[in-house]
Amino acid sequence: MDIFQIVSIGIVATIIALIIRQEHPELAILVSITAGIIIFTFIIGKFSANINVIISMVNQSRIDSLYVMTVFKVIGIAYIAEFASQICKDAGEEAIGKKIELGGKIIIMNLAIPILTALMGIIVDILNNV
Repeated sequence: MDIFQIVSIGIVATIIALIIRQEHPELAILVSITAGIIIFTFIIGKFSANINVIISMVNQSRIDSLYVMTVFKVIGIAYIAEFASQICKDAGEEAIGKKIELGGKIIIMNLAIPILTALMGIIVDILNNV
């Protein structure tokens, strides 16, 4: 199963990082980043398969693709910000990690405004027709 491969990579990288950290802490961070990138590239194929299924469902419905693409962007930003934040925390820079999380949240909020505007328009239309 895929999860066993992911867990194995994580455990091996953790053991290597713990051993290296005693002598060369800066290299331990590189091991952590490398393991994260390997795991990320391993799962990106699974993620893209899910995206293709969702896009197929959207094409069959009459949902505006702009909204679906916005949701995909939000998910991507959340994952990337979390990944970068965790790298900063692993390096002992929790404050920088928190700033990355804040930046991701602000970008997500900006992306959500068109969806919220459309939703408010729908609500106003429904209330006007009642």
